[in-house]
Amino acid sequence: MVPDEPPPYQKVADDLRRRLAAGEWLVGDKLPSRAQLADHYKVGPNVLQKAQELLIVEGLLEGRAGVGTFVRVPRKRRRLVRSRHGERRGIHPFKGDMAELGVSGSWDAHSQARTSAPEGIARRLGIAAGDLCVRTAYEFFADGQPVQTSVSWEPMAITGGTPVLLPEMGPMAGKGVVERMRSIRITVDALVEVPRPARATQAQANLLGIALGDLVQVIERTYYDTDGRPVETADIVVPDLRWEVAYEYGIQPGTE
Repeated sequence: MVPDEPPPYQKVADDLRRRLAAGEWLVGDKLPSRAQLADHYKVGPNVLQKAQELLIVEGLLEGRAGVGTFVRVPRKRRRLVRSRHGERRGIHPFKGDMAELGVSGSWDAHSQARTSAPEGIARRLGIAAGDLCVRTAYEFFADGQPVQTSVSWEPMAITGGTPVLLPEMGPMAGKGVVERMRSIRITVDALVEVPRPARATQAQANLLGIALGDLVQVIERTYYDTDGRPVETADIVVPDLRWEVAYEYGIQPGTE
């Protein structure tokens, strides 16, 4: 196989995707059996199965146990609005965002204190590489379905010895960065987000229910206090297949 050539299952998936787009099979139609399709593409059953599983993850097909594989009703790509107004609702920004979409937002989190900051994270936080931080890995859900992941870093020089050391424990658990920092008399008044397209790693794909190499948006977010000091930074990963990331800006009225 040529080094840059896609693997066989990807080529089969690409052609099946093309045939679906051309209307060869319509919503609700049953596809030929795996044995028939494998024979058509001159591949083994495992290659064909992997190709179909990719299209199932993408929401194009659905498997019905003991029956076969069918064309699925297309999933709607929803808009995920990134807005500073999310911090003004008095609840966690993600929960507020999901409430506006009419779904229930929830998340799982795992924090590790006394974690040495890698060089790139240290640069974003304005600290030295190796300085101790609290690292928190999040999985966010809408009505129980994965929406995004996030890995957050907070310097222990800021939160160490306070009730908000661990973001999801204590009296301010689940309140978000701005409210937690305010509780220890740190005012957050700015955030910077840098979105970049990327391809899902295997770990990201497993958490988000997508395929390895699927397009994702990686948002590098950093919160700053009134002195311009970074107090938290995170990498947020959103699957492009399901969510369109949009930014909302307020317009200050002019003075007469």
